[in-house]
Order: sequence, then structure tokens, then C-alpha cells
Amino acid sequence: MQALSGEWRREGLRIAFVPTMGSLHEGHRRLLEEGRRRGDRLVLSVFVNPTQFGPGEDFERYPRDLARDGAIAEGAGTDVLFAPAAEEVYPSGRPLTRVTVAGLTDRLCGKSRPGHFDGVTTVVAKLFNIVKPHVALFGEKDYQQLVAVRRMARDLDFDLEVTGVETVREPDGLAMSSRNVYLAPEDREAALSLSRGVARAREAAAAGERSAEKIIEIVREVIAAHPQNAIDYVELVNPETLEGVTVLRAEARLMLAVRVRGTRLIDNAALRPA
Repeated sequence: MQALSGEWRREGLRIAFVPTMGSLHEGHRRLLEEGRRRGDRLVLSVFVNPTQFGPGEDFERYPRDLARDGAIAEGAGTDVLFAPAAEEVYPSGRPLTRVTVAGLTDRLCGKSRPGHFDGVTTVVAKLFNIVKPHVALFGEKDYQQLVAVRRMARDLDFDLEVTGVETVREPDGLAMSSRNVYLAPEDREAALSLSRGVARAREAAAAGERSAEKIIEIVREVIAAHPQNAIDYVELVNPETLEGVTVLRAEARLMLAVRVRGTRLIDNAALRPA
């Protein structure tokens, strides 16, 4: 992969890169389509990264279907599907060197999943060095990840552009996620409370609500109406620093994470004052 990317760069070709853990869905296809538009060569990586899973999380059962992923990648015009084994990415086992983006990854999902983002930023840094892209594309559904990777790339002087692509939703509004397959049919309505809470928050902001506390309360009420839901967090934050805001004076990001009978789902949305 490194040799091929080096050859492309010497030829003056622009490389677009979409890193994933596989189990591709329409959201990933959108990333690939945007990558195809932005680059002369398009690389998709599929790697279920063990270092971003904590004890008791779903590493072993995380959905894997490389043949299906390959068909989707080919249909989207991908030039290379890069699917290394864990032994290739981490030849000595767990790496001694880790990349930490302090201040952005110890809150929100990082608070409930200690070490998760260190695993993400470490493997993404390795993938950037392997694929050598000019542009890397990430979905805004994983907004904290996007912010952390963008800051890492800036702080470590990676010569590339990190681009976010808008969250893709299923017809009923649920943000597309590989973990949606875990949801039992009877839990689907409860899962929809995330996107409905987001919609209610947007309505409140558009109607002139400025209090973060009141906006958060509106969202929590929508989610808590379903007894199988356990709220991890609902917060309104600065879109760059991820620090909490108390008053909606400028664009902010509504961030939420909920366990629906054990399946952890996340969602987010930009909120703007009317």
C-alpha cells in the first residue's frame, strides 16, 4: 500500500482515503462517492481496530463481511480496498506508542469509553502514514472522532485535508450505523428517540430558545419516554473545542449517546440561534 501510494504521488495523482471498520452501509457509500469526486485515486480501508475497544465491548461480535464490503466499494468506484490483518498493523501486539489528543477525547464518548479515542487516533495516524492520502473523509455522525482526527492532523503536520461528510440517515430518521443491526425490532421505536430528540432541539432553537439547559431537557424527555433507553449523555458543546456551552449565541453542536437495551447509539446535530 505504501509503495503504491508513493507511486501515485510521484505521478501527481491526488489520493482520497476513507478509513472504516467495514460493515459498510449507505453512509459509507456517501463517503466513497465524495472521495471519488475529490481524488484521482480512491482508497478504502477496512480494519476492525482492536485498540479502540474496551473490556466487555463488542470487538468479537462487531459485524464483518468483507465480500459485501468489497462489492459496495467496487460499485462506488474504489481503486483499492486495503484490509490488513491486525498482525500487519500491530506486528508487536499492542503498540507502545500511542497518539492522544488531550482535551478533546476525555469528555463525551471518551468519558464513558476510556482509551477509545487513543486507539482511534493511533490507528488513523498509522493509516495516514501507510496510505499517504491528500484528503481523508470521515462521517459527521462520529463528530467527536472527526474533531479529534482533524486536530491530530493539524498538530502533527500531516500533509492532508480532513473532511467531514454529513450524517446519512435511514428513511425513518435513525442515523446510519453498523451497530444498528444489533437492534431488536421492538427496540427500533426507542432508537428513533435520538433523531426525534435532535429534531425537537432544532425546533426549539428555531423558535428562539437559547438556554442549553432547556434544550437538553427537551431532548432528554423525548429519549427517557422509552424505558429501555439509558442516557449516557446529552450535551450542547462548542463545535471545535467540544466544551459545554450554556447559552446558544452562535452555532453549537448537540451531542448525545444512548444505550437502547445494551446497544450504544450516538447522534449529533448543529444548532444555530434563530
